[in-house]
Amino acid sequence: MLVQKFDSFLQSVDLKSYRDKYRPIKIVEMDLPKEVQAINMLYKVYWDQKKFLSFEDFYKEYLSLQKTEIESFRQKITMCKDCFYRGLPARIYRTWASIITQIHAGYVAESVFGEGTVAMSGELDYQGVDFQVRYKGIILNYQVKKKSFSGEVRRGKGGVKNKIEGQFIDINYEVPSSHYFENPKKNDGKYKLPYKRFQENKELKRFPNGFVVFALYAFEQKKKEIDSSLK
Repeated sequence: MLVQKFDSFLQSVDLKSYRDKYRPIKIVEMDLPKEVQAINMLYKVYWDQKKFLSFEDFYKEYLSLQKTEIESFRQKITMCKDCFYRGLPARIYRTWASIITQIHAGYVAESVFGEGTVAMSGELDYQGVDFQVRYKGIILNYQVKKKSFSGEVRRGKGGVKNKIEGQFIDINYEVPSSHYFENPKKNDGKYKLPYKRFQENKELKRFPNGFVVFALYAFEQKKKEIDSSLK
């Protein structure tokens, strides 16, 4: 199954190494025009073509295919070449890590609802839909909401919901800081609350390398609900 292959791919990523390398670099933080963003290409490579490239290989392909647009943008903002091309991979990496986690959710959803039921694209993304499920005549528009444990929404998309047919469903992506997994217990031996809450969350699971992804449960309940309503 594709979801198992994508599981293996995500687990092979040296997440800590990337974080250590790119987290301190925040040079290219301005809004990027669509022709410079990597979003369309991410969906094309990892969803449409089913090519599970490492970040390095993806970034090389991105630079190769969008070189003219990228360089034109750099000149437009008058940033020095050295600064821009040191900051760009860090910026694209953050997008890469976020979108491939979202794409994994699409593969998980497809394994629940059935082959061919899930659609994902840059066009849907720009309209505020992370992925769309069409199941038994019902359209479900999923939006991944990243939140801190204080409840603050950390990532949201605009999009005009009334332009898209179907029901909108938010799925929460709540991830404690890595230190809670490294040191989950308090001095009294009890588990710290963020770690305990994550362990009790049936919708999410964490791979050994630190990637947090959606589990089957996140979509199984909705499928059961639809199946029951159509009986």
